[in-house]
Amino acid sequence: MTDWSGVKVLVTGGSQGIGLGIAEGFLSAGAAVAISGRRPATLAAAAEKLGGPGRRVATIVADVADPASCARMAAEAQQQLGGLDVLCANAGIYPERDIDELTAADVADIMATNVGGTIFSVQACRPALKASGRGRVVVTSSITGPVTGFPGLSHYAASKAAQLGFVRSAALELAADRITVNAIGPGSIRTEGLDGLGADTMAKMLACIPQRRLGSPADIAAAAQFFASAEAAFITGQFLVVDGGQTLPELPDAP
Repeated sequence: MTDWSGVKVLVTGGSQGIGLGIAEGFLSAGAAVAISGRRPATLAAAAEKLGGPGRRVATIVADVADPASCARMAAEAQQQLGGLDVLCANAGIYPERDIDELTAADVADIMATNVGGTIFSVQACRPALKASGRGRVVVTSSITGPVTGFPGLSHYAASKAAQLGFVRSAALELAADRITVNAIGPGSIRTEGLDGLGADTMAKMLACIPQRRLGSPADIAAAAQFFASAEAAFITGQFLVVDGGQTLPELPDAP
């Protein structure tokens, strides 16, 4: 299996939720990790959580919706880590809005962060990933949009489906640089965003998952490590659903 010592990883949106779990997974495996986010205080708290003996956690304040900020993020990651082998383009937002309530600003904001942020992060990191000789891009998409739909998240679903269009075409463009580009589609994952939903809502969520449990950020981290591994060198432009079987049943009560 891949030896992660000496591997340099940047996780965007790495200060909480799935991104924090991805960073933890790579750190535990022995990689050097940088996390980026928009809020310095949240990044500092995440670094404290992730820190430990022998662990190297770099933090970078950046807004992936801004190409100039992405360019600075990539430069800082290379400087702090001594290079870059893996980009986990994880940063994203998911505000709920009914279709009738959506404004031009709502649509522009979610597309700028979820789609533009993915594109600009890859664009900025491409030279360093090429220089590594084994560059990897792992995009956090979702089952919502590419596979399923959800009321109130139509603009989010559109952004996540758009990410996959980028992944497939970017995989072709970056292949000559020996960079693979793949995406993960998380199902219902237990993160801070689910806190406070209540027992009834949680029970309904669990009823939709054949494994009868929510996923954990560690489940997504494992998928990210697979795509970033030497063993996955011949896999590119692909989409891996990690949802405990949530999208499999033909009928709601099939399990």
